[in-house]
Amino acid sequence: MILSHIWGIYTHPKQEWKTIADRHESLINSITHTLFIALIPTVCSYIASVHIGWSIGAGELIKLTPQSALAMAMLMYGALVGGVIALGLMAHWMAHSFGANPSHVQGIEVSAYTATPLYMVGFATLYPELWFVMCVGLAGIAYSVYMLYTGVPIVMGIDEERGFIYASSLVTVGLVFLVSMLGLTVFAWSSGIGPAFIH
Repeated sequence: MILSHIWGIYTHPKQEWKTIADRHESLINSITHTLFIALIPTVCSYIASVHIGWSIGAGELIKLTPQSALAMAMLMYGALVGGVIALGLMAHWMAHSFGANPSHVQGIEVSAYTATPLYMVGFATLYPELWFVMCVGLAGIAYSVYMLYTGVPIVMGIDEERGFIYASSLVTVGLVFLVSMLGLTVFAWSSGIGPAFIH
């Protein structure tokens, strides 16, 4: 069932990871989960940018035109889904160096369910105060990292000591992906491909 693990991720993460590992869900289930969960930050950010407006300190609210916000939302959605798949494939590739032989599906599972708390932070953008979204975002990142460290030994079949090093390597790869996305965004904006604001 789509999104069936969300409650367990927050209430009993270790037990939920064991359920995920035991079920050996299909690639379609993991991708479908990602496609749905990535809608949360995408749709909420669109609503906040067009209908509510962002508050960044003192001054007027910042809003985007609907067309510009839609284009940004589509790019964001592609990046969120693509990031999960790319990290899952990297998790599969790196696992061989740590003495494990998981399937591609297990790599995507780890990536998809680890990203879930971070993507749930999207709800916070419905109260688009920068300080608030940053605080909730930090909590989401922290819980996603916790999920990664908890889930790797269970799903990927790596002992806890090597699993810690493996998970730390995945966190580093995730940060590299994030910095790359930010770099591409800055490049696009400096080339004139950026948001259009309502004045």
